[in-house]
Amino acid sequence: MSSTVSSRRGRGEGSAFIVQQSFPRPRPTTNPYLVMLGDAVSAQPGVTLRTFSWKSALLTRSDVFHVHWPEILVSGQSPVKKLVRQVLTVALVAKLAVTRTPIVRTLHNLERPSGISRREAALLALIERRTTLWIRLNDETPTPSGQASELIPHGHYRDWFERFDKPDALPGRIGFVGLIRRYKGVERLVEVFRSVPGSASLHVAGKPSTDELAEHLRGLADDDARVSLDLRFLDEAALVESVRRSELVVLPYREMHNSGGVLTALSLDRPVLVPQNAVTERLAAEVGPGWVHRYEGDLSTDDIVTALQDPRPADSHPDLAARDWRDAGERHVAAYRRAVAVLRPGRRSGIEQ
Repeated sequence: MSSTVSSRRGRGEGSAFIVQQSFPRPRPTTNPYLVMLGDAVSAQPGVTLRTFSWKSALLTRSDVFHVHWPEILVSGQSPVKKLVRQVLTVALVAKLAVTRTPIVRTLHNLERPSGISRREAALLALIERRTTLWIRLNDETPTPSGQASELIPHGHYRDWFERFDKPDALPGRIGFVGLIRRYKGVERLVEVFRSVPGSASLHVAGKPSTDELAEHLRGLADDDARVSLDLRFLDEAALVESVRRSELVVLPYREMHNSGGVLTALSLDRPVLVPQNAVTERLAAEVGPGWVHRYEGDLSTDDIVTALQDPRPADSHPDLAARDWRDAGERHVAAYRRAVAVLRPGRRSGIEQ
């Protein structure tokens, strides 16, 4: 989806079915998931996709409002901006209620953000009460009892990364790639790697959330020449190179539910080492043997050594057929249409059956 347009119309110029998304016009730093979702939805016959601005959301008609991270709507970089956005959010929810426009919510995270104010929590609860249909990205995501939901797996990134060069892996290279947060366990990865024997190497690439975290990582890596750090925000070319140079991508998150990092590595044909849980077990079965290594409890040196020594996957690409974006676009539009039917029984969605 081009970053120069705020609305995209699918095939069928006379369509009246409008999907208002909660994300704004894409920029170079926009989450690729949102960009590919916008493209996939707007490619469907009879659908017009509108990216978010307060003006469009409040003053123009739509058939459905699709929200991803509602906390973004009620936050701001200053107290005044935050208050203005919160007032606008109340107005938006009221408008959607009066016009009987359904809210569709994708559950990217299991819990609300920590450290938010009571007012923010109340507004998020208001949006949740007004949500008509919930989209889950995997089978293990719980949804409110008795409410409509759809399972639409997170799409792959193969097409997104197709334009980049894809270098070969460096023998024995272990990689971590992505924004570095405390919950991702990167400090633990550096600590346990120091006991990995032989000529293996570790490359950590991504921007830490705080200066203190960056300094901590530098201190852990200082006396091991096999550890290299690239502590900056990665553009997409650098991200692809970091993943592809790794024989194994390790993502030692303390909790893992929906991870774009895992799908990034798999889309670039690199195996991953991740925590063992029901989600990663299903993913391992889905993509084929040798691609998703799992460990139980805290990450250990033995976990890394075992994953490195395991035979390489027999297939050169993991099976990501269930995560095709064309299918995801169709299924999202079907979910939107279902939400309209739930909230306004008997109303035609404007999309041909």
